Amino acid sequence: MEKSIIIDPDTVVGLYGSHNTNIDLLTHIFPKLKIVARGNEIKVAGEDQEVQNFEERIRLLCLHLEQYGKLTETDILNITALEDDSFYRLDNGDGNGNSNVIVHGREGKLIKAITPNQKKLVESAKKNDMVFVIGPAGTGKTYTAVALAVRALKNKEIRRIILTRPAVEAGENLGFLPGDLRDKLDPYLQPLYDALWDMIPMQKLVSYLEDKVIEIAPLAFMRGRTLDNAYVILDEAQNATSAQLKMFLTRMGKNAKFFITGDITQIDLPKNQQSGLMQADRILSKIPGIDFIYMDTKDVVRHHLVTKIIKSYEEYEDKQAAYEQKRKEERLAAKTDKAEGDEQ
Repeated sequence: MEKSIIIDPDTVVGLYGSHNTNIDLLTHIFPKLKIVARGNEIKVAGEDQEVQNFEERIRLLCLHLEQYGKLTETDILNITALEDDSFYRLDNGDGNGNSNVIVHGREGKLIKAITPNQKKLVESAKKNDMVFVIGPAGTGKTYTAVALAVRALKNKEIRRIILTRPAVEAGENLGFLPGDLRDKLDPYLQPLYDALWDMIPMQKLVSYLEDKVIEIAPLAFMRGRTLDNAYVILDEAQNATSAQLKMFLTRMGKNAKFFITGDITQIDLPKNQQSGLMQADRILSKIPGIDFIYMDTKDVVRHHLVTKIIKSYEEYEDKQAAYEQKRKEERLAAKTDKAEGDEQ
């Protein structure tokens, strides 16, 4: 039996090893096979069962490389000796503790849905094509959405990932920024790069960005486009105006999933502009296929102080609102008393 195995070009260097050392090792492990590797094609010849076994091992090696970003001699020896591939199955509830794993990140990092609402987001993404995720800082809104997008890309469910956010300054006037357009915009988009960096090996991430398989752009760049076969994530949506959010939502094309994440307690828009996210919550919540997930302080996965900080601000804002309401009622009562006195 002769067979040609086509390898993903992005995986070739890691799979073959420096100067084809990994291929040489595989030749020693499978002495009954004739193995020739050229470009992204491996030609193998031998008895049927041996060839099929070799093809399965190559698949597992590529999967390991994709999940962990590296492939050592020990990895090759261990994987070629495996009796089955159950170790590499993701999110299948197989009893191995991986039922909440969304994707394997760099250097074997497991990206999981940790909190109840993060798990609810993962389940919602299976059933709905558009999901709004609203909650305070540190609840994993964007991170979980990016992980779902990366998993879909790795599973070839989609062709690209598009990440966007409004280029709004967070209470600061940054003034003139040097450099080209990308240099000017990157500071606004850095959190999205950080999430991707955790999940995709750097060489592959650079390749994806260069080939526009993964695209990171400000919200204004979405106008006029139709986004097909993609996972599209709008981050910091609380800083999108009603017109901007409507524009973004209507970009949705075939085989697309949209995630809209935001924190309505951190709106940086000018006071005369309404947040489109707050308006969308009222307008779109009853449409089938659109779901709203609400995170709270129990979902915070950052430092434990973050939870306490959020709660303290919420308590302060509640007290301020109660005080303002009391002052308003007192002014109204005083105005009523004055009007009654004038009549008398």
